[in-house]
Amino acid sequence: MELLTGAAAGGHVAAGASGRREEARHCAWCGRRLPDSGRIGRPRRYCAQPCRQRAYERRAAVQRGGLPEDAVVLSAAELADLQDRLFQLRCAAEDVATAADDGADAPELGRLARELAATARGLERLR
Repeated sequence: MELLTGAAAGGHVAAGASGRREEARHCAWCGRRLPDSGRIGRPRRYCAQPCRQRAYERRAAVQRGGLPEDAVVLSAAELADLQDRLFQLRCAAEDVATAADDGADAPELGRLARELAATARGLERLR
């Protein structure tokens, strides 16, 4: 089985040239950041044609399988990878809690918090 989803990847918010806050866009298939393409036309959803094709194939497979359009199906390898990354996130959070309980200084807690945030960012991607 494979991951089936039609949802676009989320992004970080950054200030644009006009001072407005804009959300960074990511490929709906692979999650890579999409280049800023200006304001003409419909916003891109995919970084390249192969990603567009894989997404189409997954949508077609979902329709043939009778699954709901927003269904997420993970292979055993994808599930194991997701579980590993969740475990890493829990360990990083426990490190912060332990350090705080042990009276760690602010720089150490800051370093651990940054590691926790980096681990959480890595967990945001499904692929």
